[in-house]
Amino acid sequence: MSCSIRLKKLTAAVFAGLVFATQTAPVHALAADNPSGMKPDEVERFCANIADAARDRRYALQAMELEKLKTEVDERVAALEQKRADYEAWLKRRNIFLAQAESGIVEIYSSMRPDAAAERLAEVRVELAAAILMKLEPRTAGIILNEMNSKSAATLTTIIASAARPEDPS
Repeated sequence: MSCSIRLKKLTAAVFAGLVFATQTAPVHALAADNPSGMKPDEVERFCANIADAARDRRYALQAMELEKLKTEVDERVAALEQKRADYEAWLKRRNIFLAQAESGIVEIYSSMRPDAAAERLAEVRVELAAAILMKLEPRTAGIILNEMNSKSAATLTTIIASAARPEDPS
């Protein structure tokens, strides 16, 4: 086998882990496993000569890996920022819609007959019914509550009173 081929194989072996092994294993142990047939002192000299290059290569590989990871993190941060902006835009559109819908619903219930409004409010979620009653004029809300059965009216009154508290009871 020619010298250059042996040197290439030995260099490949060094970069594949022989240099790392020299940091923990004695040279004579490496000489026994030496595939190139080089003498232990030649292996020592070779390893000493390329130790700086191997360390520099290892640092370069680590720097490239860190740069790759930094790029991935930056891409993920950009994607998250885009999703946050999309969510904020959606939330703004939703709040505008809800504000318009709320005023429309309040107008609808304020124009209904009190007995019909009481019957309809008894069928919707209690939180929604309480929110609608809170937005109605107090006189209209009182008439509607008067038309409801006492249990539903009491539940809605409790929710409205809790929402009106300035402090959180918990």
